[in-house]
Amino acid sequence: MQSWRRKSLWLALSASWLLLVLLGGLPLLRPAVPSRPRPGAPQGWPHWLDAELLQSFSQSGELLEDAPRPPRASHGSSCNWGTCFDTSKCRGDGLKVFVHPVAAAALPMSETHRRILAFIEGSRYHSFSPAEACLYLLLSLDSPAGECGPVPSQWNGGKNHLVLSLHPALCPRTLQLGQAMVAKASPTVDSFRPGFDVALPLLPEAHPLQGGVSGQLRQHSPLPGVALLALEEERGGWRTAGTNSSACLWDGHCKQDPGPELTHSRETLPNATFCLISGKRPDASLRFLQALQAGCIPVLLSPPWELPFSEVIDWTKAAIIADERLLLQVPAALQEMSPARVLALRQQTQFLWDAYFSSVEKVIHTTLEIIQDRIFGTSAHPSLLWNNPPGALLALPTFSIIPQDFPFYHFQQGSRPEGRFSTLIWVGAPGQPPLKLIQAVAGSQHCAQILVLWSNEQPLPSRWPETAVPLTVMNGHRKVSDRFFPYSSISTDAILSLDARSSLSTSEVDFAFVVWQSFPERMVGFLTWSHFWDEALGGWGYTAEKTNEFSMVLTTAAFYHRL
Repeated sequence: MQSWRRKSLWLALSASWLLLVLLGGLPLLRPAVPSRPRPGAPQGWPHWLDAELLQSFSQSGELLEDAPRPPRASHGSSCNWGTCFDTSKCRGDGLKVFVHPVAAAALPMSETHRRILAFIEGSRYHSFSPAEACLYLLLSLDSPAGECGPVPSQWNGGKNHLVLSLHPALCPRTLQLGQAMVAKASPTVDSFRPGFDVALPLLPEAHPLQGGVSGQLRQHSPLPGVALLALEEERGGWRTAGTNSSACLWDGHCKQDPGPELTHSRETLPNATFCLISGKRPDASLRFLQALQAGCIPVLLSPPWELPFSEVIDWTKAAIIADERLLLQVPAALQEMSPARVLALRQQTQFLWDAYFSSVEKVIHTTLEIIQDRIFGTSAHPSLLWNNPPGALLALPTFSIIPQDFPFYHFQQGSRPEGRFSTLIWVGAPGQPPLKLIQAVAGSQHCAQILVLWSNEQPLPSRWPETAVPLTVMNGHRKVSDRFFPYSSISTDAILSLDARSSLSTSEVDFAFVVWQSFPERMVGFLTWSHFWDEALGGWGYTAEKTNEFSMVLTTAAFYHRL
């Protein structure tokens, strides 16, 4: 009897321990910080307080108590958007930026600095007059020390100022920040002021100033044979481990046979599904950006720095945070992640890289757009526009603040474009009005209106066909591009652009519109071309030869969204 009781007790304790381990695995991998911090909530990375639960994964005495955090930086620590930025200076035009000039004699100006200035001066944000501006920008030069030069005469205690640096160091001795905002690379969580400062990515020295290289995720990964895990090397570069193991970690201890391992140079992007990055290493934020470009899901181990643009980017869709004290359990937990979730995370890394991080210009543009969002307040970009293609830099709030108005977000919202379209017919060559074309389009059950752009020098015909839909003739248009002008009289999202020489039937128009409704973010048309590289001419060539593939849809007969 005693033996039976001991066995029962042992089974119960074993089952309890197993249940604790299984439940303990759930908080092992935590998503990255959510976008748009909640007012009053503690900001930054999670503070690991689950020491009691973690004991089930550790040897006795292995875990130490969390060390107390250092106090926040004293510079302007009481500042927030409401107290240290005067939005009344921003008139109806939104954000206008004046860049403080830097005297060449004081500090030399690098090429990157010149390009940033040129980009801002050519953007819609720039103002040459300090009186018209509501944001004053002070650029920290491209040196590791982050010198800013002399304090501007219009400093005003830093109010409505932004000090911008692509380096973590920022004006250590030359400037008292006061009420100025700070946009710098990889700010520590303890010095970062959420909703006021802007966290930038730490860019490599050779980062493209303009355009940028697209992300390198191939096809629809994960693919067979791709390494499960890439580990950052202490001297730079990456080390990848095969898919048949839990992988060897930095200290060289392996839980299983690691299988084949490959070491890649510092310049080579990792070719793996997950990139394990220790947050405490000095180049961790650079490795984070490399992982994004490679389509390798960043797995950050208790990073002490703020993720870039965390105010608007929802990093839960692209990155994972793991507790560095549970390092040995991370590979096994990653292997349990579903392929659909892995694919979604990898695709999001590529979107974020291409939209916001692939060039210096995009980083600066994103920074200014975040500040403009604060000015607009409730009229700013919703999170959906920031975190879904094509991104907030291409979906301007001046057009609309409602996601349904854009062609890119119908399916995320569970909606469809409206079932009507407007027709624009451009008449450029001398001749008679395209009567048959007008009647064919007007016969469509989806046509709401027809606009004829009469651009030839002949007088307007006195008589036009009677149609079941409104017909408007607009004279004086001389250029083909006039058909793309945002006419206020257009009442629909869908536009059918036609040349007067087009020949279509009503059924063809109806069919093309139904197809466009399924792809409102694309151009759907009847005439296609292909482009190719002409070696003899040393340039691009175009052909209308009929093949199974095409790369261009001509606007002489095509549906597109009015945006």
